[in-house]
Amino acid sequence: MIEKHTSDNGLRIVQEKIPAVRSVTIGIWIRTGSRNETEEINGISHFLEHMFFKGTKTRSPQDIAEAFDSIGGQVNAFTSKEYTCFYAKVIDTHKEYALEILADMFFNSSFDEEEMEREKKVVLEEIKMYEDTPDDIVHDILARAAFGQHPLGYPILGTEKQLQSFTPDSLKQYIHDRYTPDNVVISIAGNVDDSFIYTAEEYFSAFQQKTCHEQVMRPGFLGNNIEKAKDTEQAHLCLGYNGLPIDDEHMYSLIIMNNVLGGSMSSRLFQEVREKQGLAYAVFSYHSSFLDSGLLTIYAGTGNDQLPQLKDVIHKTVDDLVTGGLTDKELNNSKEQLKGNLMLSLESTSGRMSRNGRNELMLNRHRSMDEMIAEIDAVDHGKIRHVIESIFEQSPSTALIAPAP
Repeated sequence: MIEKHTSDNGLRIVQEKIPAVRSVTIGIWIRTGSRNETEEINGISHFLEHMFFKGTKTRSPQDIAEAFDSIGGQVNAFTSKEYTCFYAKVIDTHKEYALEILADMFFNSSFDEEEMEREKKVVLEEIKMYEDTPDDIVHDILARAAFGQHPLGYPILGTEKQLQSFTPDSLKQYIHDRYTPDNVVISIAGNVDDSFIYTAEEYFSAFQQKTCHEQVMRPGFLGNNIEKAKDTEQAHLCLGYNGLPIDDEHMYSLIIMNNVLGGSMSSRLFQEVREKQGLAYAVFSYHSSFLDSGLLTIYAGTGNDQLPQLKDVIHKTVDDLVTGGLTDKELNNSKEQLKGNLMLSLESTSGRMSRNGRNELMLNRHRSMDEMIAEIDAVDHGKIRHVIESIFEQSPSTALIAPAP
């Protein structure tokens, strides 16, 4: 059972006790990402994620690393379009020690200027590495084609120019504006007792009571096409269709439909593009959900001379889906696969921590496994038809990285 506690300052803590395991995963979720940035500070959410590991008032960067290594723990973080997460996984006897270190990093990071300059070099190398990976960067180009100058079209990493402009003061101002208690969720999962939720509250009582009043603007779907020439061996193609927001009632229907389209090895795209035509090694589709919008993406990489044929096969596969829908076998198999994936994702404390933290932060609600299975079982051909018509009613955005002719 998931317990929820809201502190007087607005901070939310969710905890799921799993007595059968010996690990505990603790995550700090902040509802801020590249979507909440302006063009001038694009990349600051991700850079902050790095800087929280670069020393506090009492711990050096090496102290932080050694603290977790000394207890056999794992610590990491990630930034997305709409949220940032810092998390640690440890054995249950070290849970409070891990919580204390995370709180120290969160509240007492020093943002030393020398450390900042070093870390800017690290992030710049991360940006360069990303630029050298066309099958990754093409997805960022697709976001720009779909959303244009809206912040959802910004890259999470930012650019070198923006990175160099960050100062300790700009980081502290962003924290002041975005890292407010109503914007933060502490998610805990593992072998804990009832009192640990209040232990977490004590460590995060340093929060001053203030509120984030930002109003996000819903993006329009532009349907643009962006092509980029690059010295690559393959052409990397992305098609993006206007998707559904995270709390849409038809989300399970979309997940099932996408699974049949390109979300698994038995999907139509994988079978047609790779297995039958031999046009690509990597071909898949996935859906990204945001607070008020979404993007269904199809990706494939192929030799430049096969690109026209690849496009034809993808468009024909989509057209067949639009005209014929799913077969009974596809619908039933996809339902069972989705239920299996849900259950397997909850086998670890990290999976449960992530699910609970994201649900509380973005949806402010939690559904039991029985409720989710019932919703999956309720998906029928009529609901699938509704999703297909809403997703594919307009032309897609496209992004292409290909060798220069």
